[in-house]
Amino acid sequence: MDVLKMKQNSGKPDYLEVAEYEKSGEGRHHHRGKSSESFLDKGAILSALAIEFGQTTLDAGCGNGYMSKEFSQRVGSSGKVYALDPDETGIALLRKEIKGTNIVALVGDITTTTQLPASAIDLIYLSNVFHIFSPEQIKGFEVEVKRLLAPGGRLAIVEIVKRVTPFGPPMNMRLSPEDLAQSLRLVSLGVVEMGEYFYMQFFEDRSAG
Repeated sequence: MDVLKMKQNSGKPDYLEVAEYEKSGEGRHHHRGKSSESFLDKGAILSALAIEFGQTTLDAGCGNGYMSKEFSQRVGSSGKVYALDPDETGIALLRKEIKGTNIVALVGDITTTTQLPASAIDLIYLSNVFHIFSPEQIKGFEVEVKRLLAPGGRLAIVEIVKRVTPFGPPMNMRLSPEDLAQSLRLVSLGVVEMGEYFYMQFFEDRSAG
């Protein structure tokens, strides 16, 4: 299978502007993937993630925090969920909603060094964002993921399939699982189909082993 290189946009891509379109190849951008949320099967995602009680998870690019709240229920009172997003307004709103819970909402960019503790995250979850990262951002993302993952921790990336769909980014921005695996110096643990339009790929860092 031919591996297509990720599109390099002119100028620095805006991490806040998730490239979700109403129609393939054209349409409006939808901030933080709100458009794609209705298409995602949360039950299937949560089942595949197999989050355990007491774990520490990171919802990177959390948007309105809808998945962070799901993670919160599964890690329980002894676990912790970090909800990270560059959108200060969105994080401020989320903080009001999660008072008294095990969710910690933070302003930050996963493609740079964050204020999150090193080697402390059992699961990093990133949904419908990776395909807009520039090569420079991919490098920063990989460095930060490796810094954050606890021993045995996993990275889970959800992306739209690389074929014609009723919505989504242009085809030359999409990534197949092979493209995604080639973009990161991490070990791919496998791919799970998430309905008709999405897949989720798992990774881990074995560089220290």
